Amino acid sequence: MTKTVVRSLADLKPLARELAAARLAAEMERERLAAALRLAEQERRVFELSIGPVTPLRHVERVLHDLEPPAPEPRQREADERAVLLQALSDDIDVDTLLDTDESLSFRREGISVEVVRKLRRGHWALQGQLDLHGLRRDAARESLSHFVHDSNRRGLRCVRVVHGKGHGSPGREPVLKGRVRRWLVQKSEVLAFVQARGSDGGAGALIVLLSGST
Repeated sequence: MTKTVVRSLADLKPLARELAAARLAAEMERERLAAALRLAEQERRVFELSIGPVTPLRHVERVLHDLEPPAPEPRQREADERAVLLQALSDDIDVDTLLDTDESLSFRREGISVEVVRKLRRGHWALQGQLDLHGLRRDAARESLSHFVHDSNRRGLRCVRVVHGKGHGSPGREPVLKGRVRRWLVQKSEVLAFVQARGSDGGAGALIVLLSGST
């Protein structure tokens, strides 16, 4: 009986060694996995570990909308309109036959009464815009005036002032733009009437212009 027990204990030694080896292998595997996890965490947090603690942004539910492409710019049409505006203003028109020879030479389109001109001269309409042509050459002044009148009328403005100067700085002290501005204005369909400005509004160096106020 005693020999049998001893023999059984002796048989258990290899099994014990196998179990010990298995536990060691398992422990080593756990250590390997733990090291791999630590390395992965360090790599994941490499940015945070480099600059310090990071506060995650608060998550906000957002709806992404499809962005519509911007509308094409009608550059060719604008260029064509600009050319038409410039070509329409001639320097050769005889403006004197279209002016009323009143106290300061005024203009009123057909169908506009003399009373409208009187109101315009008295300042019945408040000034809503101004264009100063001082220092501009003829072509630049013509283009500026054309765009100013067109844009002011498109915006619904009724009464504006155009400053052309008294010619004190021109050769011969003659107002170079004064006559041209009158010629150009009578050719603009948006212009209903104009008068020389009162002294407080520029006098002989400016015109007060009444627009139709619509395109």
